[in-house]
Amino acid sequence: MLEISSREARLRRFWDRQADSYDRKMAFAERRFFADTRPWLCGQAVGEVLEVAVGTGLNLAHYPAEVRLSGVEWSPAMLAVAQRRVTDLGMDVDLQQGDARKLPYPYGRFDTVVCTFALCGIPDERLALSEMARVLRPGGLLLLADHVASSSWGIRVLQALMDAFTVPMAGEHYRRRPLPVVRSMGFTVEKHERFKLGIIERFTARKPTP
Repeated sequence: MLEISSREARLRRFWDRQADSYDRKMAFAERRFFADTRPWLCGQAVGEVLEVAVGTGLNLAHYPAEVRLSGVEWSPAMLAVAQRRVTDLGMDVDLQQGDARKLPYPYGRFDTVVCTFALCGIPDERLALSEMARVLRPGGLLLLADHVASSSWGIRVLQALMDAFTVPMAGEHYRRRPLPVVRSMGFTVEKHERFKLGIIERFTARKPTP
């Protein structure tokens, strides 16, 4: 795991404190904004699957039964909630604490890498995406969803105002957009949807083969 700064340690403690109430706080966003994003995305996973920033495990119930699933989470308290969910669901999942910016896996380890509504809060999202690409085998699938900079300029202004508070407090960014970064790494976008005034974006992308 990477050495973390004092600010990053404070942010991790912030998310630790959110762990027990996170699902309840997310319920409104799930209904109002995310729609069917979790089943839409996770249902496409195949083979050896890694979920980066697994959080409290809200995606776990949506994976096909035949995949072999691993998950990494930065917050120990979030990870503990996810582990309880694994037990409740009767699943076999390899969960471990880890940093999305330095994933504890070798090159090409996974057939599918998933990350939902988490890149907005990772200190260096470009490094995290680079790590996801590294552990994904050539020809493998990258499945991403997040809240992003809106396609409406008026909403982007509001997002900028929100960033002024949420970035220092929780490290959460509202104006990031991973899609152009993924394309710049040579991935081919196979499915793409953007809705709710462009605030929610989800897509599947294929890693190039040599």
